[in-house]
Amino acid sequence: MGNPRGVRRDFEALEKRRIQAIAMWEQGETQAAIARQVGVAPQTMSRWVSQYRHDGSAGLKKAGRAGRKPELDQQNRERLYALLLEGPEQLGYETDLWTCPRVAHLIEREFGVSYHPGHVWKLLIALGWSPQPSSGRTRERNVTEPKNWRHNVWPAITSEPAPKAPSPSSSTGAD
Repeated sequence: MGNPRGVRRDFEALEKRRIQAIAMWEQGETQAAIARQVGVAPQTMSRWVSQYRHDGSAGLKKAGRAGRKPELDQQNRERLYALLLEGPEQLGYETDLWTCPRVAHLIEREFGVSYHPGHVWKLLIALGWSPQPSSGRTRERNVTEPKNWRHNVWPAITSEPAPKAPSPSSSTGAD
C-alpha cells in the first residue's frame, strides 16, 4: 500500500506505534481490537506479536531506510548537474540534445556507474530537470513535401472509384 507519492515514512512514529500496540497486547487486549485502534490489518498485528515473541523489543525497532541506496552521492549528483548544464555538444555528443541514453552514457563515463536509460529520467527529475516530449518533426525536414503529398497524393488515394461501365446486355432472350 505504502505512502502517497512524495511523502516520506516517519520511521520513529511507526516504531512507537508498534511498541504501543505490543504494550496494549501485554495488558490483555485482543490483537483484533488493537489492530483496529492503531489502524493496521489484523495480520500486521499478528506479525508484530510474532516478532516480539521471537526477538523481544529488538523485533519492534525501526527498519531504517527502505530500498536500495542511491548509486550517486550528493557530491556526484551536483557534478552531474554541472556537466548537464555544459551541454551535450561541449561534452562530445553530436547534437545539443540530452536524451536518457546519452545521460546514462555520461554517468557511466564520468562516474563509472551504470544506469539503465529507462531509469535516468527519475534521476533527472530529482535534479530539477523536466522531460520534454519530442515535437515529432525533424529540423532538417523538407517543408514542401508534406504539402505536396497532402494536396496531390492523398486526394487521389481517397477519391471515389471511377463508376463501373454498364454490363453488356442483349435485346434477344436467352436460348
